[in-house]
Amino acid sequence: MNKTNDPGLKSWISHGVDSDFPVQNLPYGIARFPGGHPVPSTRIGDTVINLEALAEKSYIDIPGLDLSLFSKSVLNDFIASGKPNWHKLRDCLSGLFISDNPVLRDNAEDKEAILHPAGTAEMLMPVKAGDYTDFYSSEEHARNLGKLFRDEKDPLLPNWKHMPVAYHGRSSSIVVSGTPVHRPRGQIKQDYSPFPEFLPSQQLDFELEVAFITGIPSVLGVPVSTAAAEDHIFGLVLFNDLTARDLQRWEYVPLGPFTSKNFASVISPWIVTLDALEPFRVSGPHQDPQVLSYLSFLGNHHFDIHLGVYLQPEDQEELPVCSTNYRNLYWNIAQQLAHQTVSGCNINTADFYASGTISGNTPESFGSLIERTVNGTKPFDLGNGIKRTFLEDHDTVIFRGFSEKVGLRVGFGEAVTRILPAME
Repeated sequence: MNKTNDPGLKSWISHGVDSDFPVQNLPYGIARFPGGHPVPSTRIGDTVINLEALAEKSYIDIPGLDLSLFSKSVLNDFIASGKPNWHKLRDCLSGLFISDNPVLRDNAEDKEAILHPAGTAEMLMPVKAGDYTDFYSSEEHARNLGKLFRDEKDPLLPNWKHMPVAYHGRSSSIVVSGTPVHRPRGQIKQDYSPFPEFLPSQQLDFELEVAFITGIPSVLGVPVSTAAAEDHIFGLVLFNDLTARDLQRWEYVPLGPFTSKNFASVISPWIVTLDALEPFRVSGPHQDPQVLSYLSFLGNHHFDIHLGVYLQPEDQEELPVCSTNYRNLYWNIAQQLAHQTVSGCNINTADFYASGTISGNTPESFGSLIERTVNGTKPFDLGNGIKRTFLEDHDTVIFRGFSEKVGLRVGFGEAVTRILPAME
């Protein structure tokens, strides 16, 4: 185990035992502090750490690393600098903030410039998004939708267990947690009419996903193997791939979703690195039939990440909707990236690769309302007298995710989405 993952490490920045952000996490984001400009940052407990100030005051000393990277308003240039630099910065930060290092701990003036309460930090998009691919990698989710819309006895399409099925999405509308989202309008074909109408969506849904973000680009025409895939992957975020089911139903044939999914996808603001998730690697589901050789892999490329969705109606308390785990995915991140590039497609810095909706095998673990409510035919009782088929105006959807084992918890924080009425 890398020393930065040692469960015994403690930081001189205090935090609760259930914090998502111990010194073993050290995620990356972009924060703006009062009166300041956007800066790369990391976090321990409820303290956000200004990496620009840390570099300016000479606490980051990594030979060959351009410290101006920490004055950028997005993380793109840093994550494009490569895996060796990711490792070196993590080692530097871990050593600086462990409890027995007095160098910054005992410098009150520098701490005032570098450390900020999380509540005072405005979290912004951590990267300028490149391209965006949305996979369909949860077998349980694919089966649930197949039973709804295809054949209950044979719900999977013939290609599903042979490749990580995916489509190219719209990266311009990926937004950070806390960004309000207006209910989309579009063409809806009602059963009672032979023609579509232009209406606000009445079947707005969340999709519980996790996305990985690429760092180092690849070369056009040169596939990335499963063995090399993680050299290109910087880290993961929670990903709410909002979907207007009624728009989707009318438009998706023959080329797939378009306006039903391009209006907003919401991410958590902190990118949790693969280094931080290393202790939580697990094996994935058995794959049968045997995959083609370019999709075969060695080692564990799944991660044990507990995922939960909560819904907060306007002026009321939040209520649990579902709980599942990222380890349930049939196709792992190495296979996803290998399939994306096998044709020669190149990847760029800060591309997003979303998992697709993550569901388990019980209704409580279904990662979307279309599954939980059987396409809106069976309203879901959240408790407190509140029922939903799909999302209503002024609902707030909250995603949370964390990995945990004895003595160690690493989390993502939240991805928060508030639904506003359709714009006139």
